[in-house]
Amino acid sequence: MQSITSEQLKRLIDNSNSPELIDIREPWEYETCRIDSSTNLPMSEIVNSHEKLDKKPKNVVICHHAARSLQVASYLESTGFENVINLEGSVDL
Repeated sequence: MQSITSEQLKRLIDNSNSPELIDIREPWEYETCRIDSSTNLPMSEIVNSHEKLDKKPKNVVICHHAARSLQVASYLESTGFENVINLEGSVDL
């Protein structure tokens, strides 16, 4: 699995080369702080909803401290996602 820092992700977004951003935090966390171009898909819904995601593009998984996102990124890889990236440090500002 790949990982990316927040600085590297910002450069991708600034260059209009943004991957799919999947924020797996709960809705109340997402409302508090988020990356505008991200999609909120809570960790608790991943098992039932991951088939709605496109397996082809780069998918960056985001959470608060990068622990939950690491678990979800590993799960997505186990279900056939080929280009999953965990955001290190995530949105913990």
